[in-house]
Amino acid sequence: MGILMSAENQDKEKETSIVVPIDEDMDKVASNSPNTVDELAMELATIKQPAKKIAIIGSRNLPITHQQMIETLAMALVMQGNTIITSGGSSGTNAAAIRGTMKANPDKLKVVLPQTIGQQPSDVQNQLIGVPNIVEHADRAMMTLADASRVCNREIIDDCNQLICFLSHTSKTLHSAVQYAEEGHKVVTVFYLD
Repeated sequence: MGILMSAENQDKEKETSIVVPIDEDMDKVASNSPNTVDELAMELATIKQPAKKIAIIGSRNLPITHQQMIETLAMALVMQGNTIITSGGSSGTNAAAIRGTMKANPDKLKVVLPQTIGQQPSDVQNQLIGVPNIVEHADRAMMTLADASRVCNREIIDDCNQLICFLSHTSKTLHSAVQYAEEGHKVVTVFYLD
């Protein structure tokens, strides 16, 4: 038994309805595409872990307010039982992550240096006093700092479950690190500073 609608009611229904085109191939997965269900399951499992290894890396050129925010974030993450992995730095993201983690629990901090402590500026060396877990790389002593930093970022990302990165849109090295983390199916959070 059908219900007849007046022309006026039919016009109103057309105005309020939304038409969504359906692509017949939307539900098909190409044989060469990665298994997205497994990837999503891995990311969900990482997010649900009670304690994670979280890498915090980013720009050195940050206003003090951003540095304070990163310091507070690092402290909060450590207080929840997470371990923070970062690199050395006298200012900016890495320095703030080190300060926040050291305030909360120094044993939950891992600092991976692009080269050796001796190759770091004196202010970085001073900041690392008391850090119990520092990884140095004498094998990179002859590399440029830029090349050693790229390798260092990859090492940090390989060791973490999640990456938090603070960067500008023009930072090629950090964009490359974010892309590397995404390709490695890490949980990635990016904060753009510009």
